[in-house]
Amino acid sequence: MIKIGPFSLNSRVVLAPMAGVTDQPFRHLCRSHGAALTPSEMITSNIKLWNQEKSRLRRCHDGEQEPRVVQIAGSDPAMMAEAARMNAEQGAQIIDINMGCPAKKVLKRSAGSALLQHPSLVETILNAVVTSVDIPVSLKIRTGWDTQNRNGVDIARLAEDCGIQSLAVHGRTRACAFKGDVEYDTIAAIKDAISIPVFANGDIASPEQAAHVLKHTRADGLMIGRAAQGRPWIFNAITHYLELGSQMPAPTLAEVRDIMTGHVRNIHSFYGPVKGVFFARKHVAWYLSNLSETPDIDCSGPEFDSMILTFRKLFNSLQECNAQLDNIESIFQLLIHSRVKQQKELAA
Repeated sequence: MIKIGPFSLNSRVVLAPMAGVTDQPFRHLCRSHGAALTPSEMITSNIKLWNQEKSRLRRCHDGEQEPRVVQIAGSDPAMMAEAARMNAEQGAQIIDINMGCPAKKVLKRSAGSALLQHPSLVETILNAVVTSVDIPVSLKIRTGWDTQNRNGVDIARLAEDCGIQSLAVHGRTRACAFKGDVEYDTIAAIKDAISIPVFANGDIASPEQAAHVLKHTRADGLMIGRAAQGRPWIFNAITHYLELGSQMPAPTLAEVRDIMTGHVRNIHSFYGPVKGVFFARKHVAWYLSNLSETPDIDCSGPEFDSMILTFRKLFNSLQECNAQLDNIESIFQLLIHSRVKQQKELAA
């Protein structure tokens, strides 16, 4: 069992913090489908910006299961420490430090993975944050800045020395972003170098791959990011495979419809009718792109692709919450009817 400070996790699979994705509705959903941790979207360490709606919504943790994890980003040690203190006062139970984000707008502020170029600053930030709060502090990093400067092992050792209580490693450098092979060998070397829990991250999109990564890296746990978009059930699927060695049945069309509809309703409720309609679009697109995994539908052929494309165009044009929900119901009714018709034809 993985322990982070006083918290014992109920599985080895956690959600990766993703800006624009891991908002409160998505965190609730992933937790209900087996994610042991569901960190917030990255929050700026500049508390002067916290009154903006974007920051306010990212710091909302009403009704969330423990432990509540808040990820902060920045490059100023004093500001990072103050952000950690204030988040702890507002209910955070684990502070996660972002030193892995490869986005240019983050790098321009010398934050995220840009910090990997400056180990001394990394050390100063980690010490400042760890000593500023009485709750566990975790860290997310990459394997280095670029392939000529892979310092993940050194940063990991430094982090443990500073009091970091768990480490997540995306197995690519900042320069690689999300392209190329994941460096599972580097993650294994990091795991061998430290004693705190290590979560492997990067291209873990199936239960089989999850098992392979755990065996190869000997990591304590797995952090799932993009593979959970439109597939929140992946956490339970991985845990089922790791514990039982068999595949958990994929959700049926009706189950996907119910999960998607509930998710969209929660997005509407959280963001309101205007922004909720806008934010729902990308999540619905992710669900639809994963329908090929559904066992009771034939997704092959141009007819299916044309149907989904037409639905997406219509869905993205809708401006009202109820219209979106009605549209989801109609496409799934069409898909289910199509499947029933196909079964009858095969039986004839």
